[in-house]
Order: sequence, then structure tokens, then C-alpha cells
Amino acid sequence: MSEISVFGEGLKKNYGNTEALRGVSFSVNKGEIFGFIGPDGSGKTTLFRILTTLLLPNSGHAAIDGLDIVKDYRQLREILGYMPGKFSLYHDLTVEENLKFFAGIFKADINQNYHLISDIYDQIAPFSKRRAGKLSGGMKQKLALSCALIHQPRVLILDEPTTGVDAVSRREFWEMLIRLKKLEITILVATPYMDEAILCDRVALMQEGKIMTTDTPERIIESYPLRLFKIKSDRPLQLLKSVRQMQGVKNAEMFGEYIHASTNNEIIGIDEISGFLSKNLNFSFKIEEARPGIEDCFIYFMQKNK
Repeated sequence: MSEISVFGEGLKKNYGNTEALRGVSFSVNKGEIFGFIGPDGSGKTTLFRILTTLLLPNSGHAAIDGLDIVKDYRQLREILGYMPGKFSLYHDLTVEENLKFFAGIFKADINQNYHLISDIYDQIAPFSKRRAGKLSGGMKQKLALSCALIHQPRVLILDEPTTGVDAVSRREFWEMLIRLKKLEITILVATPYMDEAILCDRVALMQEGKIMTTDTPERIIESYPLRLFKIKSDRPLQLLKSVRQMQGVKNAEMFGEYIHASTNNEIIGIDEISGFLSKNLNFSFKIEEARPGIEDCFIYFMQKNK
């Protein structure tokens, strides 16, 4: 049986009349990458600020490695590595000065812990004398992760770490996380990018302060109960409008150059949809059955939980 590293139960947080968290419960196993997947406003940042002892919940409780987030907040901060969504290092300090500063806060020995960050920091070492505020988005990301790791945390909490960086930097960042997992560091990561969900061991899909479902990405995809079709034409907006008018189509959304249309009616297939569209459109289109992705599943659970 896996050892539980992080758990929350019934966590609620209000900002005035706004419910940011509405009874969130979850558990994270030691040494896994656990993703909280959801759009802006779904409660991910509020949850992470509670777990890192920066906010108090209105109700509910949580613990990390057996330490209560409220009662044991001082000890907890010593075992946590936290990378907030907004770059929060000192812009006027150099790369090297930022790293030394954070090592000093935790009384960490940089030389002793360098093996934790060597793969990451070696990429920005040539810019060690550059001020942090002058770094590119990808370099800032690597520096922030290095500073979050320098004290050898047992749990690493990353709030939308790849937002605003290029695709290459995103891929490199996730490669670094997978390497860190081998060191048995428990990693919690929040992201709005559905394509990053598949890189996690397990994910929680969040919307409007609630967790809609939790499982491995593969099981979530396998549990998708609808028939899914992808349709393409050179007039996507007209095509989308027509698809949504068809009786039996449960949902239709734009996915890049395709429209994904779902139905829970086994009678409705490619021939039925093609026949309907051919009668209502005066331009050509291409349709085929599709395998769902995490984003399709997210839309399904979002509509189910309305």
C-alpha cells in the first residue's frame, strides 16, 4: 500500500461572498507527481497557498508528511519547496545571489545539495552574474525551481510553473520533474494546460473550487462514456453552429482545427451526422470517430457537475 504524503479533507476557503474552495478532499502518495488540472479561477492557487501555510482555510484540514498545516506550520516550511505562479525571486539580485540567499534562509549547504539542482542550474550557470529580472521566461523558471530545491525539500509544490514560457521550455521543465521524482520527492503541480495532465501519475480535475474527479490520466480517459467524433472543414464556425443544432449531439467544441462532437446515443454515428450536415451545409467537411483526451473528459465532468 502506498504511503500518503499529502492529504486534504473538506477544505473550504471564502473571499467575502466568493467560494474559492468548496470542500476539497484529496490524497497524494509519497514520490508521485500529482497534478491539479483546471482553468484560472478553479481554486488551484488558493489550495496551494493553504498547503504552503500562506493562507488559513475557513474549514477542513490538511497535513503534509504528518505535519498539520496550521499547528505545525513552522516545521512544515522546512520540508516544503514552493514555486508560486508569479516569478517571486529578487529581480535586482543576480542568479548566483538569489540561490545563495535562499540557501541561507534554510541554512542549506549549496555544495552538499548541489546534486539536487545540478541538471537544472548547470543550464543557467553561464548567466550566474546576470540579474534575475533580465532572464528569459524559461531561465527564470529554472532559477525559481533551483531556489525551491536547494534545501532538499520532501515535498515540492509548483503553481502553474510553465505558464507564459515557450513550448521547448515547457517540455524541458517536465523532463526535470520526472528526474526529480526518481529522488522520491513528492511533487504537486497546478496547471491549466490539459496536455500536461498526461505527464502526471494522477490528476485531480478542478472547476469552480471543487474536484470533479481524481485518477490516473489513462483511467480518466478510459472512463469517458460518450461517443466522440472529430469534424473538420474550411468554415469551422458555420460547421460548429450546425453540429450544435443536431438533435442527439450532447456537446460540440472547437479543438484546434477540428470540432469535437459527442453523443451518448449509440444510434447516432458517422453516417447520421454526415447525413444531417450534408442537408444543412453547402460546403464539404471531413468526419471520423475520435479517441477522447483529457480536455474532452474535463468538459464531460464539467457539464455533469453543473
